[in-house]
Amino acid sequence: MRIAALLLPLLCAAGCATFRSYDSELTRTVNLAEVGQVQSALDTLDKNNRLGSKDLLYYLEKGELLRLEGQYENSQTAWFKADAHVQKWEDEVRLSPDRLLADVGSFLLNDRLRPYEGADFEKVMLTTRMALNHVALGEWDNARVAIKRTHEREAVIAEFRDKEVYEVEQQARKRGIKPSFKELNGYPVETIDSPEVNALKNGYQSAFSHYLAGFVYEALGEPSLAAAGYRLAIELHPGVPLLEKSLEGLDARVADLSSDRTELLVVIESGFAPGRVSRKFTLPFPTYHGLVLLPISVPVLREANPVPRIEAIDLDGVSGGEVPMLTSLDLMARRELRDEMPGILLRTIGRAISRGVLQYETQRRADNRADVGSALVSALTMIGSVVVEQADERSWRTLPAEIAVARVSVAPGRHKLALRTASGQHDFEVNVGGRYALVCVRLVGSRAFLLAPEGAASDLPTAQGAAATARVGLR
Repeated sequence: MRIAALLLPLLCAAGCATFRSYDSELTRTVNLAEVGQVQSALDTLDKNNRLGSKDLLYYLEKGELLRLEGQYENSQTAWFKADAHVQKWEDEVRLSPDRLLADVGSFLLNDRLRPYEGADFEKVMLTTRMALNHVALGEWDNARVAIKRTHEREAVIAEFRDKEVYEVEQQARKRGIKPSFKELNGYPVETIDSPEVNALKNGYQSAFSHYLAGFVYEALGEPSLAAAGYRLAIELHPGVPLLEKSLEGLDARVADLSSDRTELLVVIESGFAPGRVSRKFTLPFPTYHGLVLLPISVPVLREANPVPRIEAIDLDGVSGGEVPMLTSLDLMARRELRDEMPGILLRTIGRAISRGVLQYETQRRADNRADVGSALVSALTMIGSVVVEQADERSWRTLPAEIAVARVSVAPGRHKLALRTASGQHDFEVNVGGRYALVCVRLVGSRAFLLAPEGAASDLPTAQGAAATARVGLR
């Protein structure tokens, strides 16, 4: 019965982390936000995290929901706490990378018990979205600081992941494991291995982040840094005329202090990022003492809700030009999972083998003793091995699925902005001023949220969409 005594603490140690379904929790939260009940979504998020200390993911989700409510300062407070978690990870990467690398193949009960460090694209999008909040608050200099940290963070990630790939390959070779998801029977390979996913340079750099950097640097009168941002955006997403046009006449725009026009950047964010679900594969392994079940659970990206598509953008009834999709966080999430899979499988298969050995030993003892107690221990061991193994479902679900932009030069003052989508038209009024201005619109389901500086008000009601007005601008 000693094995039974060991098994009970094993199951208890997994606790809530093992049996809690993050996908189920966030699906409810996202569904509430999708129908405009953002405060209820916040309440649900708090309810699901009322026990224990708040982690990185809680602050990521809370900051995004508060941003939807237009509570930019409170959103920043949540995101600063999230950023402190990421900075701690960065410090560990810089000071003791060997310790983190030693963990890539660790045999915990399941990956849900690992502290959530955030996907790489989530770490980068955090500072990008903090920059957007700074702009909404009129803090363009602080937006510059957030953008600079985005660049530094990308460099840290790139260096560490190169080392991690090498470490995973070495550990897999040492253990005789081939961690390839393509050989996992039944895995939906096409969800993370497609031409669109493989075309991404990596899973964390986005054209939007670097285009935003270029726009902010341009607005602050730093054309050389702006040009670098635009060029990298073009490299990450080539063949987009809007990106190339931003480089044309850049120096002249910055130098022309007498201009009476406003460069207006409209950022359109659509949908929600895809969630992960744990899918279980039970591999039977025959032995002389019976069948041993090797449980393997790996994450699969769930099918996302339809993303609202932008058909056209009009300003005062005139076409605002192209609205290219610069970044698909849906594709980035898929690329991230594809790159993670070797490490996930290394840990998962290692755990399965260890548990298989445990099952074999308990079955052998049960056969030798031929008593009810030993048989019960064997059954509990087999069941426990299957139940405990759960893939990690955690991810930043309230991020948009796609980010598109439009850029126009307008006269200062009030303008009617209309976004046409397949589900209807959304009308807004924006009062822009200064030489540079930025407005965000978040499309979720059939609803639209105007994310602009404080002072927004609903004064353009329409039958098909949302409406708001805001005063935005710089310099």
